Amino acid sequence: MRVTIRKNAIQCSLASSLAILIVFSFTPNAIAQYGTGSGDWPSYGGDTGSTKYSPLDQITPANFEQLEVAWTWTSIDGDLDLDAIHEFNETVRINNFQGTPLMVNGTLYIITSVNQIAALDPATGEARWTFNPEVYVGGLFVNNLGYHNRGLAYWSDGYDERIIAGLNDGYLISIDANTGIPDPAFNGGKVDLTLGLPRAERDVLDWTGAQPVGVVSPPIVVGDIVVTSSITQARPINRERPPMWVRGYNIRTGEHVWDFHTIPLAGEYGVDTWEEESWRRTGNSGVWSMMSADPELGLVYLPIDAPTDDFYGGNRPGDNLFSQSVVAVDAQTGERRWHFQMIHHGLWDYDPPAAPNLIDITVEGREIKALAQVTKQGFVYTFDRETGEPVWVIEEREVPQEPVIPGERLSSTQPIPTKPPAFEKQGLAVNDLVDFTPELRAEAEEILQNYTYGPLFTPPSLSVPGSNRGTILRPSAGGGANWMGAAVDPVTGIMYIPSSDSISVPVVVETNPDESTLRFRRISYGGTRGPQGLPLLKPPYSTITAIDMNRGEIVWQVPNGDRAPNVENNPALEGLDLPPLGGGGRNPILATPTMLVHAQNYQDGPLMVARDKATGTELGAIIMPARAIAAPMSYEHEGKQYIVVAVLTEPAPRLFAWALPD
Repeated sequence: MRVTIRKNAIQCSLASSLAILIVFSFTPNAIAQYGTGSGDWPSYGGDTGSTKYSPLDQITPANFEQLEVAWTWTSIDGDLDLDAIHEFNETVRINNFQGTPLMVNGTLYIITSVNQIAALDPATGEARWTFNPEVYVGGLFVNNLGYHNRGLAYWSDGYDERIIAGLNDGYLISIDANTGIPDPAFNGGKVDLTLGLPRAERDVLDWTGAQPVGVVSPPIVVGDIVVTSSITQARPINRERPPMWVRGYNIRTGEHVWDFHTIPLAGEYGVDTWEEESWRRTGNSGVWSMMSADPELGLVYLPIDAPTDDFYGGNRPGDNLFSQSVVAVDAQTGERRWHFQMIHHGLWDYDPPAAPNLIDITVEGREIKALAQVTKQGFVYTFDRETGEPVWVIEEREVPQEPVIPGERLSSTQPIPTKPPAFEKQGLAVNDLVDFTPELRAEAEEILQNYTYGPLFTPPSLSVPGSNRGTILRPSAGGGANWMGAAVDPVTGIMYIPSSDSISVPVVVETNPDESTLRFRRISYGGTRGPQGLPLLKPPYSTITAIDMNRGEIVWQVPNGDRAPNVENNPALEGLDLPPLGGGGRNPILATPTMLVHAQNYQDGPLMVARDKATGTELGAIIMPARAIAAPMSYEHEGKQYIVVAVLTEPAPRLFAWALPD
């Protein structure tokens, strides 16, 4: 690993210490769900409640289009000798830049695609120090999305400051926020997350050069405990995979404090939902996305993902707690306080994809400290975040029981929220197909005959060459909502959700028993082409939905952009008056007192747009040099407000900071 310290690297003065105390003088409750509460951005979602809300109001709809580029920072991944690295690791790519910076005590902190970390001057973007953990040295990365990381965590006791990161090679690191030097008190600077994890320890299994465990999302800190989870191989060959327990560590020493067994062990609560003792062999079911926390209640909220294999459950009969659940655990002990399973015996990869949003609401005169979990299937599940009691009734409803892959035992019901309404279209019928012209509709119907389709929760089917190609999932296994999550306004109680109306088809096949211990497994999944190269579905293809969480009602829903260049330029549509297409993508949202800010990723001209919070109307736009996939953030420094987002420029990605002219 390498540390590079540049000018202004060490700033230990009385003024900086006081600033730290000021940043953390807000009540824990304020930090949890009332936005950033200052000009800083100390947690991935702004606060530990993942509101993505900044109270800064210098930038408004009236002056948004006056924004200028204040500074840029080119990812230090571009300085790597990729040719030399590719000689021993061909999987390294630097363009999957999903990181969102933190801003604390006059410094920005960012993590790159290959997990390098940098501290930046907030006025100029100049690097104060950089740190390279060299995650690519250990071998191939285990996730099919390749090298990427979404963010960092920050901790301070008013004197010491630390930056904490989970890395793609399965380590948790702690480094000095002022110098970029690993903290020797933290187990020598890093903790091996495979230690004590069944079927995952590096020294007991031969992983042919690939690490069994990796981390792609930021840990979360409550008090002196840092909480993290892991992911493992995305397309397992065998059912025997490591369970991705959620784990708590002492932030000062790196000592392992607790595990929450996301797949219960013998004698534990929920183990009976893993019939035929399938808990002994099944893996995955960790937290691949972000977590949230309420420091006042001392709770961390875990959106837990799917078990192995995510589209075939014949090897794991039962409801499979705590997979595809939201679980509240005590931050100090890991003890479960409450849980709710949103998918019984999951077969659709509909794991909760984002941090639960913490938001205080008033429902029929009753004040509730709430938690709202957006999902890939297009629901918002809403609970009292202290007790786990649903705010509105959640009904167990019967779901389709056909087709059935041999050995599969379907759940007869799934939990469906009665409020708010679904924010995404669910299930597939002929009337959902593209109908710009009668000829296109007829061609779309012919394509549909090759697939199994039906209402939400129609089970996956076997893919047979020359026959049924599989079951169309709508929303797709990617959602609906995904890791972009939602933003909430703590003043109005309104939630803003970016979503995608898309389909996917899991390709599930029978396996050779000499090659796999899974009788059936998913070997790939993707969409399906519609007629003349168009999408199979009607537009809009992406939307933003505003939900009043006090009433559980949709306020508005709008397409993310009127255009979709790959559609409107299709010769089959020449001369047609097209509806709003929503081709701007599903992009993370930043909320401020006066507007929403997010990207529109048109291939021929990416934009950053400002949107009216009351109606969803676009109010202004600025041109970006390339598309953005990371979440934007905002901070204030020396009286000036900045908006920053990672942009996928070539040959290396860059951070762009926009501000008003002096």
